[in-house]
Amino acid sequence: MAQQVQQQADRHSPLGLTEEDLLAMHRTMVTARLCDEAQFRLNRQGKAPFVVPVSGHEGCQVATAWPMQRGKDVFVPYYRDMAVCLVAGMTPKDVFLGVFGKADDPSSGGRQMPAHWGSRRLGIITGSSPIATQIPHASGIAYAMKYRGQDAIVGCWFGDGATSEGDWHEALNFAGVHDLPIVFVIENNLYAISVPLSKQAGVSDLSIRAEGYGFTGQSVDGNDVFACYRAMFEAVDRARSGGGPTLIECRTYRFHPHTSDDDDRTYRTREEVEEARKRDPILQFEAYLQQSGVTSEDKIEALRGELKEEVDRAVDEAWNAPDPEPDTALRHVFAEEG
Repeated sequence: MAQQVQQQADRHSPLGLTEEDLLAMHRTMVTARLCDEAQFRLNRQGKAPFVVPVSGHEGCQVATAWPMQRGKDVFVPYYRDMAVCLVAGMTPKDVFLGVFGKADDPSSGGRQMPAHWGSRRLGIITGSSPIATQIPHASGIAYAMKYRGQDAIVGCWFGDGATSEGDWHEALNFAGVHDLPIVFVIENNLYAISVPLSKQAGVSDLSIRAEGYGFTGQSVDGNDVFACYRAMFEAVDRARSGGGPTLIECRTYRFHPHTSDDDDRTYRTREEVEEARKRDPILQFEAYLQQSGVTSEDKIEALRGELKEEVDRAVDEAWNAPDPEPDTALRHVFAEEG
C-alpha cells in the first residue's frame, strides 16, 4: 500500500506540475462545483431562469485549460465550460452576473443566455446556442493566427453531441488541411442531451475520427486530472511548435440533467448516475492530494467553507448589481449613428 501511494504521489512531478499548481487546480474545481450548486438553488428559488450544470466535468475542464497561456491563447468554450472560463480568468461574480442577466455581465451585458461565455479581455470567444457553431469560429481564429505568424494557439471545447454536426466536421477538416495551431477537446459525457453515444456514432472512441482529417487523436479518462493534463500539455506543445491540430476525447459524465429544463430520469436510471458519482473527479483528485501530502482532509474542508462564503458573496453582489437599461435593448443589433 505504501508503495502504491508513493507511485501515485509521483504523478504530478513528471508533468511539471508544482504543489502550487495542484492546489490552484483543486481550488478552481471546487469553485466551479460550488457555483453549480448555488445556481441550481437560485433556479429553484425562481431567481435563475435557466442553468447549465458543470458538475462532473470539472476535472477534464480544469486539466485541459491549465496548459493554455492566459493573455495569449484563445479559449473557445461551450455552454457547460464554467471551469474552463474560471481558469481563463473569470470570477464567480462574473458567472452570476450572467446568470442574472446583469448589465455588467462580461459575456454579453445581459443580452445572451446564461453560460454563453465570452470576454474580449480574457480571450474567451462567445458561442451561440446551436450546437457546434463555435467550432468553425475556432478554426478560423487559428487560421488567422497562423496567417499572421502569431505565437498563440486556440483551445476549443464541446460535448459529444457536437461531433454529430456538420459544423464540427467542416471545422476539423479545415484545421487538418491547413495544419492549424488548435486543440479540439471533446467532453464526452455519453449523452447528447437524451441521445446516448451508441445512437450517435458507430465507433467507441470518438478520437479516432481525427485520423480522417489527417491529425492526431487521443482518448483519455475525463475524470483523471493527470491524464487529461498530459494529453492537453502535449497537444498544446504540438500546436505551438507548428505540429498542427489534436483531437482529445475526455470521457466523463454529468451528474445533473442537461439543463435546469431537462428531466434526465426519462433516459437514464438513478443507479447509473450514482455509479458515475463514485468516479467524481474532485473526490479522486482530493484523494491524490491527501495521499501525496499536498493537503489534508481538514484543509480541504476549510477551503470548501472559504470558497462557499466567496461564492455566496458573489451571488449577493451580482444580484444587487444594476440591470441593463431598457433603452439599450437594441444596442449591437442595428447600426448606430456616429
